[in-house]
Amino acid sequence: MEDLSRIYQSYADEVKRFLICLTSNVDLAEELTQETFYQAVKSIHRYNGECKISVWLCQIAKHSYYNYLKKAKNIDNTSLENIMLMGSEIPSNKDLPDVAIIKRSTLISLHKEIHRLQEPYREIFLLRTSIQLSFKEIGEIFDKSENWARVTYYRAKLKLSERIDPHEL
Repeated sequence: MEDLSRIYQSYADEVKRFLICLTSNVDLAEELTQETFYQAVKSIHRYNGECKISVWLCQIAKHSYYNYLKKAKNIDNTSLENIMLMGSEIPSNKDLPDVAIIKRSTLISLHKEIHRLQEPYREIFLLRTSIQLSFKEIGEIFDKSENWARVTYYRAKLKLSERIDPHEL
């Protein structure tokens, strides 16, 4: 039990950051982080050590999120939108100086474009940029090669660069 507590302390923040990027919702990410570790405890006997524990946990987190989305399909779209909008921790414009307002606006635009990417581009981009997983680790999550992860990440960057006006950045 002590080992499980140590694993949680070591990886909970990393899993939560990954889920925040994936869900855009801090509250949902916290809930899914708890679900991830619950599922990890239930299936710890299946961890074979072939990949890093953080990669294994992110795989569980990804599946927890997908399960959440399947259940959320039964909720009408307005409820789903409200769920996604809850937990926004970006300060309001009135609390920020002008430069910060511009940066905030740019970050919001960029974040929207990232979430408009189709899968697996969005997830690979987030895995690489938010928690700095290696291409090898990303490939392991998807049961693909390291090269596949590199190419897919490159394509995701291309798709983003096509959508974002360089003068906005």
